[in-house]
Amino acid sequence: MTRGAALALMVAAPTLWSSAGVVTRHIERAEPIEQVFWRSFFAFAFVAGFLLFREKNPVKAVRAAGLPGLFSGVLWAVMSTAFILALSLTTTANCLVVMSISPLLTVICARIVLSDPIPLRTWIAALAAMAGIVFMFGSSVDTHVTGMLVALVIPVASALNVVTLRKNATKVDLIPAVMLGGAIACLIALPLALPISASGKDLLLLAFLGVFQLGLPCMFLVLASRTLLAPEMALIGLLEVVLGPLWVWLGAGEEPAGTTLVGGAVVLAALAGNELAALSSRTRSARYRRTASSCR
Repeated sequence: MTRGAALALMVAAPTLWSSAGVVTRHIERAEPIEQVFWRSFFAFAFVAGFLLFREKNPVKAVRAAGLPGLFSGVLWAVMSTAFILALSLTTTANCLVVMSISPLLTVICARIVLSDPIPLRTWIAALAAMAGIVFMFGSSVDTHVTGMLVALVIPVASALNVVTLRKNATKVDLIPAVMLGGAIACLIALPLALPISASGKDLLLLAFLGVFQLGLPCMFLVLASRTLLAPEMALIGLLEVVLGPLWVWLGAGEEPAGTTLVGGAVVLAALAGNELAALSSRTRSARYRRTASSCR
């Protein structure tokens, strides 16, 4: 896969993830834990159908993914479930501010586990993006220690998952791990989701979330991990935090505060700056190789 195609998939992933807020605003009866169940169920069914379409037995595909697939699947389930639990214990602002440390954790994990080079620009971009998100939601942050500790599980699991995907990208197919994560989250949520209360409209919305907000973008992330570096994927993933308030504004009439717009602009500038610096570095390297080749 070319770098351009991988970047397109990686941008598409958080864009789709960011639809969760505006879609859930229109859910009528399903409680949050029931939303976890249905969203995970539809994600599981979608990825299983994709694997069947590829003429691959989903069970054999999970087995072929081995321990990396099991580890990644558990992490997908942990992230999906912990987010809903954290929202029930603290505010959305608290969750998002805690989640903003994901790129820095990914940089650290990648430095320890992988041999991927981590240039200074990536560290700077990660710090700038985190500062932008803190500015976006800092005025709304309250001290809900338990909820914020649960929310901390999300960036930790995300960093471990991105590094796992990157480390094993060329060895095994980890798309089945997305299906496994959906199945695990279903099993976790089902006992707490009973009795089922979702309306027909709720099921349609949750099916959309399961397919287009969870299953498909997570598959995009797996595919992008075969080309992009782990810290780069974590940084681009922050687009979810920037775009989420925008969709809620356009689709549910919730106008964002001025700090949200300014902080979002800082995050976008950090992401764009990192990519432009990377492009400039690759251009210089290519020019140097051509010059060296012509001298020989």
